[in-house]
Formats: sequence, structure tokens, C-alpha cells
Amino acid sequence: MPGIVVSRKFKEGDFIQEGQVLMELDKRLEELEVDRRRLVRDQKKNDFTGTQKLFSSTRGVSKEDLEKKEVDYRVAAVEHDMAEEQLRRRQLISPLSGTISEIMLEVGESCTAYQSLIRVVDTRRCYFVTNVEARQAAHLKTGQTLSLELDSGTGPVTIQAQISLLAPIVDPASGLRRVKLLFDNPNARIVPGVAGKLLLE
Repeated sequence: MPGIVVSRKFKEGDFIQEGQVLMELDKRLEELEVDRRRLVRDQKKNDFTGTQKLFSSTRGVSKEDLEKKEVDYRVAAVEHDMAEEQLRRRQLISPLSGTISEIMLEVGESCTAYQSLIRVVDTRRCYFVTNVEARQAAHLKTGQTLSLELDSGTGPVTIQAQISLLAPIVDPASGLRRVKLLFDNPNARIVPGVAGKLLLE
């Protein structure tokens, strides 16, 4: 959503949980709109409820009038829900648990729709992506455990990883097949982005 950043809840390097609010945009107009829609909804509900009681007890109103009151109330309830959703979108909520690696905007700066504001990474589990010759890849299968040799900064480290994706096609230009392996990295021993090797017998 476009707007102006009015608050930041965390700083770069903080570990955050899924569902936490990371940043808020200006939202006064949206709050007022929610209040207005709530008043309209409540008034339409009372009107419908009163008409419903009158229809049940005395038949003093027509069924068409009752149905119109019900429709008016339901429309007002939906419009209130829409206003609440617009208000909710003024908050940037983390879709995952992880570490904030980058914050793009400071408080007071404006953003445009769909602009990236914060980058969150979860390094507790990582992917290793490589390309293997088609003949060698023919002996691999999804779920198979293989060894990786990765650079830890202090030297190569051998770890176990499981194949999570074995591309269903071979690149016709290179004759290679893409392989993606998933491995646990609980202590951030491996920094994502480093080079490594897939060890095949």
C-alpha cells in the first residue's frame, strides 16, 4: 500500500516471529473510516432487527421491506469488513520467522504500492542448488540424502542434505538437470550464498 512510514518495530539483525508487526504506515483516515462504517453497520443492524420483530409479531411491514432491511444490513457489514481490511493493510506483518537482513525505508519516508520495505530471511534451513549432468542425475531421486561440501568461512564443512526437487526436464543447451537440496543450519554455521559442492559417488 502507498503511504508514509510512521513506525518501525524492529531493527536490522533482530530475529522476529511470524505474524509480528514490523512496520506501520499512516492510518488515521483508515481508522476514521472503520469507525464510520461501524456506526452505519450498527444502525442498519438495529433497523433490520426492529423490522424483523415487527414483521414477526404484527405483520406491520411487508416481507419485501424486511428483505430490503436485511440486504442493507449485510451490505453495511461487508463495507465495514472492507474498511477493516484497508486498515490492516497499513501494517507490514511478517509472513515468516527469521532475521531482518535489510530495512529499505526510515520513519517519515514514503513508499509506493508493492514496494519492498523489509527483507526477512530464515537461515535455520537452507537450500543448495546445483546442476548435474543428465546421466548422473538419472540415479538420483527426491528425498534421497546426499553429502554437501560447503565453505563455512573457516574451511570446508561436510553436511547432509535431502533432495527436495529434481527438475523434471534437462536443459537442452547444457545437458544439465537442476537439483535442489534442503539442509538444516540451526547455528547459522553456513552463511547462505556461499559456494559448495555436491558429493556424488
